[in-house]
Amino acid sequence: MLEFILCSVITILPDWIFRTRFQGKRWGQEITFFTMWYELRWGITTCAILTVALITVVFYFHPSTTNVLSYFRTITILSEGGGRVAEVYVKNHEHVNKGDPIFRLDGASQEAAATTARARIAEVDALIAVGQSELNVAKANVSQAEAALEQAMDEYTRKNTLFTEGSAAVAAREVERLENLVAEREGGLEAAQANLDTVSDRVRIQYPAQRASAVASLEQAETEIEKLTVVAGVDGHVKQFALTVGDYINPILRPAGILVPTGAGSGFNQFQAGFGQLTAQVVNPGMLAEITCMTNPLKIVPMVVVEVQRHIPSGQFRPSDRLLDTQDSARPGTVTVVLEPLYAGTVDHVPPGSKCIANVYTNNHDRLDDPDVGALKWVALHAVDAVGIAHAAILRLQALMLPVQTLVFSGH
Repeated sequence: MLEFILCSVITILPDWIFRTRFQGKRWGQEITFFTMWYELRWGITTCAILTVALITVVFYFHPSTTNVLSYFRTITILSEGGGRVAEVYVKNHEHVNKGDPIFRLDGASQEAAATTARARIAEVDALIAVGQSELNVAKANVSQAEAALEQAMDEYTRKNTLFTEGSAAVAAREVERLENLVAEREGGLEAAQANLDTVSDRVRIQYPAQRASAVASLEQAETEIEKLTVVAGVDGHVKQFALTVGDYINPILRPAGILVPTGAGSGFNQFQAGFGQLTAQVVNPGMLAEITCMTNPLKIVPMVVVEVQRHIPSGQFRPSDRLLDTQDSARPGTVTVVLEPLYAGTVDHVPPGSKCIANVYTNNHDRLDDPDVGALKWVALHAVDAVGIAHAAILRLQALMLPVQTLVFSGH
């Protein structure tokens, strides 16, 4: 309507003035509602053509969208494993600080595993104490075997010397018996030494390894017990939290609730706008923009384009067991544009998640300063920049009518 009114000023109005002032035709006689088309056909036709052209230029070079949001991240309240709720420490909408417990799952099996691990540690400690006694016994056995071997060798050496010198006091059978006794005592010493090594390795290597394994099992069990208590990772407010004792929680299928971090979205100051695909070649980083939001009506906030996402979300896919059919994606996706406030603090009053309307304006100032630009192109670029004021006026009318449309006509 605004574009039509502007175009009629330079088309229909001059035609009507020419008919009335120079042709002598009068409104209500020669010019009526029934003869209007015939009398003002040139002005009406020109106005319609200019209106369509103006609307096309305005909406192409100064695109607008009602799909503008300021996104913020929430945290899902989940346990690392499934289980039944044993205790609930907070209520819905309650504020929690980082590290505060939220709920605890039943941990009978984990407690049993921890008790078993502690018993195993005590058992290994007892084995180590017994092993020390066995080690002392093995050392005594080695000493005893060494003494017996030394005694046998002394006796064998003495009698073997007498036998060699031809003494009749020692028989050859006695020397052989002592020789066998020395061999037996040597075997006994080797067996005692082997037993000492075995006991020593058991006390020094096997038992400590068993104890370390038991300690690791205990630590694992205690870690699992700690995981049963879900705590807040950040300061925030608990939302959609209706957990009761006895509920079953599953980290994949049944989350417990949502934690909205304190100050979520504040300080981020970024708005995501979805523009039509026709604007993909027009909207670029650095362009100026304006938004007005439902949470703060009657106010226009100057913005600037900081990023343009060159991937349209409607084209994404994940491999599956069937081929994609393009006709299933009939709705065209939008070009995602990231906006930030031009001046600091201008969007602090806009709550995260607000629904907004945005305009982006093409600026050809640098191109107009280029001396190589032709006269016709210079006029066209000037016209493109000038008609942006029409879209700015439309945005202000939208901001003015937004409370009226929402509260009066829609009943919300």
